[in-house]
Amino acid sequence: MKKKIIGLLVIAALVAIATISFVRDNIDEQEAFAGEQLGTDLAKNPANEGLGQGNTAPNFTLTTLEGEEVTLADYKGKKVVLNLWATWCGPCKAEMPHLQNYYEDMAEKENVEILAVNLTSSDVGLDKVKAFQEDYGLSFPIPLDEDGVVGDTYQAITIPTTYMIDTTGTIQNKIVGPMDEQMLTDYISNLK
Repeated sequence: MKKKIIGLLVIAALVAIATISFVRDNIDEQEAFAGEQLGTDLAKNPANEGLGQGNTAPNFTLTTLEGEEVTLADYKGKKVVLNLWATWCGPCKAEMPHLQNYYEDMAEKENVEILAVNLTSSDVGLDKVKAFQEDYGLSFPIPLDEDGVVGDTYQAITIPTTYMIDTTGTIQNKIVGPMDEQMLTDYISNLK
């Protein structure tokens, strides 16, 4: 009888531990942005100076971590999520898993390309960028802005800064701050 009670207590303890672990994992996922405010679309804001809604996205050519050349104009006909980020940026770290999940699950189906331009000129070295890519399992292109030209052109003062570019190469949104997967999905669904 004692063995049955002890056995039931052990099973109950294991179920409790599994439940707590499951709940804790889900809370961590849902609260990835705890303490962080999600990004704000400044493209239509009258206080937004420079690039905004209706502007043609300035073209650029950069080299990716894999050594391939990427030219923005080559993506005309696709919806482009142009994300400007750095490895030391906390909100960028919180946002990357959401970008990766979207890329894996929806990008091909929705005709979307994610270009995550690393602001290499203000980052802490290519080895850190490569380690970041590996640690986060990022499979979308990571062009390197080694001279800071793209960051300056796209006015990436606060990062992450993300531009939503439609299939004609026109900027529709400029989001300053991190995005979660739902926010990303919502903005992309409004691109033509």
